Parts: sequence; C-alpha cells; structure tokens
Amino acid sequence: MALRSAPVLLLVWVAVAFRGSSFGASSHSLKYFYTAISEPTQGQPHFVSVGYVDHQLFSYYDSNSRKRQPRVSWMEKAGKEDPQYWDRNTRMARASEEIFREGLETLRNRYNQSEGLHTLQWMFGCELRRDGTKGGFEQFGYEGMTYITFDKETLTWVALNPQAQITQRKWDGLPGYNEHLKAYLEEECIDWMKKYLSYGNETLLRTEPPVVTMSSRTEVEDGMETHICRVHGFYPREIDASWTRDREVWLQDTFHGFLTPNADGTYHYWLSIQIDPKERGRYRCHVEHDGLQDPLDLELKEPTDSKSNLGLVIIGCVVAALVVVGVFAGIAGIVVFIKRRQDGYRAASTNDKGSSSSDQGSNQAI
Repeated sequence: MALRSAPVLLLVWVAVAFRGSSFGASSHSLKYFYTAISEPTQGQPHFVSVGYVDHQLFSYYDSNSRKRQPRVSWMEKAGKEDPQYWDRNTRMARASEEIFREGLETLRNRYNQSEGLHTLQWMFGCELRRDGTKGGFEQFGYEGMTYITFDKETLTWVALNPQAQITQRKWDGLPGYNEHLKAYLEEECIDWMKKYLSYGNETLLRTEPPVVTMSSRTEVEDGMETHICRVHGFYPREIDASWTRDREVWLQDTFHGFLTPNADGTYHYWLSIQIDPKERGRYRCHVEHDGLQDPLDLELKEPTDSKSNLGLVIIGCVVAALVVVGVFAGIAGIVVFIKRRQDGYRAASTNDKGSSSSDQGSNQAI
C-alpha cells in the first residue's frame, strides 16, 4: 500500500464506523477516534482526538491547540458539574500525545520501514440499543488498515497480520487486562454516554419527523420510469426507508444515496428505482421513523418533471454527499492508535463516579 493513500483509507475507516448504526430502531452511541501522524503537512496537527455522541462531535483535542475543548454548547455542563473536567482531560490528552510518538516509532521499526508519513489509529466505543442490549468495539489501525481488534465476547485480541501477533500475545497475556476492557465497553462507557445524553437531551433526545417528496422522469431510450424518493429534515439519524412492491421490500433496480447531515443537525436521505410504467401502481416508497406515528407509504405518480430537472436533483444529492465526505476528510486527523502506560491502566477505574475520563480504552504499549 502506498503511504500517501493512508489518509484516504483512514477516512474510509471512519465512515464505516459511523455507517454501522445508520438504520433501524433508534439507539445511542458514544465513540472516540484518535490519530497520530509521523510527518504532518504544514499546519496539520501531529495528533488529533475527537469524541462523538450519536454522531455529533462533542469533544476535540489536537497537538496544535494542546487543549481539550467542547464542540457543542451543552458540553459546557460538564465543566459546571465537575470544574476539573476539561483540565484533567487536557492533561491526559497531552500525555497521550507523547506516547503516540513512541508508538509510531515502535511500529515503523516492527515493519522495517524508513522514515516518512506513517499513521497510527484507534477507534472504540459503545452503543445502547432500544431493546436494552449493549454493543461495544475497539480496534487499532496502522497505515489506514486494521491492525488488531478486540473480541469482547471471547476476551481475546484478533491480529490481522503477523506484526500484530506480537501485540496480541502481549495483551492477551496480561492478567485481567481484557476483562477490564470488556467492563469499560459494557458498563463505564455506557454510563458516560447516559451522562452526555442528559447534558444534551434537548438536542440528542428530540424527534423531528421526515418530510418525504417524490420526483420522477421517463427514460427516452426505453420508456422505463425512474423515481426518486427524498427523505429530508429528520432526527434522530436512524431511519428505515425502502422501496416496496406489493408491500414487500424490493431491491431490484434500486439505488440508495448517502445518509447525510443538514446544517441544522437533521438528516436527509434518498433512494431511487427504475420500473416499467405499466407496473407503477405496485410500488411504494416506505418510510419508518421515530418522528412518525405511523409508517408512510407513498405511491408513485406519473412523471411530470423533465429529465434535466431530475438530473439536477441527482447531481444535488451527489454534491451533498461529497461535501459530507469533505467534512470527514477535514476532521481526519481522526482515527487513532493510542497506547497508555501501565500505570495509567492501574489508575483507571471502571466506576463512572471514580473515573477521570470517559474515554478509557486500551492503554498498553503496542
């Protein structure tokens, strides 16, 4: 893999992490992403650490500002409730920044690489689903590719390449270490997530129903019809939107756009289908969302929009998706490999009240 492609693969890694809970019943999540870069370009930080609650950026630190800061107004409540919250997390981030430099050097030597652009990555988090079940994940990456992942069900690490087997044997051999990580992901992380949800309840726990509109056109070449169902202005992010034929989900000749945010914090989504106009009455755009009392089933209408107008609709959706990708790329100091010294591990508490930080995943030397 070319080293210059690492930031692109890093972006893909982040996008996949967010896409995992895009659809279905509403749930809540707390996720952290860290990145260390050995030779950042001018102005780009060497180290970035960000936290997300329900896909909303709430906490940020980088090696340029060297200060952990809130990214939403409701996180100011954390400092009022605990006056040492931001100073404590700033000190931890600064310490981690130095440790990351050592981690980059360790893996560069392990892979027998020359100096240059290298990236270390870490991403972890937890999820509380509507049915009460809990999810948690933790994984590390090097050069934009997955390096090692934690299987909390078997309490073991899974190495993705021979170099990672060194780390796997080391971490699996630490008494109680993997049990500590499982407890964090299933207990402490969930407790912090609930705390942050209480801070931002007016924003994070609100519901806004989607506005659903339809547009269509007739293909000149073969007389087939293309219909687009646009779902706009909804919150929370989770939504179930699909085409149905005779009340059954229909995937043939369909295309799904990106689920992307609006400037006001709501989301939009679109999906299209190509059909024989003789069967138009059999199809519906089916939408389910927490903001709707009952599911919506919109029937297809005879095309009235011109081909050019529909093309503008498609182009607009694609441009919106690219803008979102650009936002992710701008964040992309993002996904990180972090290691913390063993004394930090001993000091970490699995009790929410006794914990010094909400982001306490793996902290052992790689």
